[in-house]
Amino acid sequence: MQEEHRIGGRYEVDVAMDLSIERAGQEDNLDATVDYGSIYDLVEGLVTQNQFYLIERLAYLIAEKVLETQAQVDAVEVTVRKPNPPVGGTADRAEVTYRRVR
Repeated sequence: MQEEHRIGGRYEVDVAMDLSIERAGQEDNLDATVDYGSIYDLVEGLVTQNQFYLIERLAYLIAEKVLETQAQVDAVEVTVRKPNPPVGGTADRAEVTYRRVR
């Protein structure tokens, strides 16, 4: 919707990643796993600094950036939810999930 695109919308994002946790589990070492703070910052930046017509586009960009910046991630699954979408009726949310394997 034009008005929604102009003023922005609210999104909920889940990011799930496949990676080997063997070394991190054995060593209890932060350097042996992904930097979850940087992933949060990446998602927050994409959501707040851009406008999207499609939640599919946002899910795609998040997945691509996670794989680009986190070498130890083998696969990523991103779910983007838009609560109360403007669909002309009652709907709790619109949701899309994108999975990308390296």
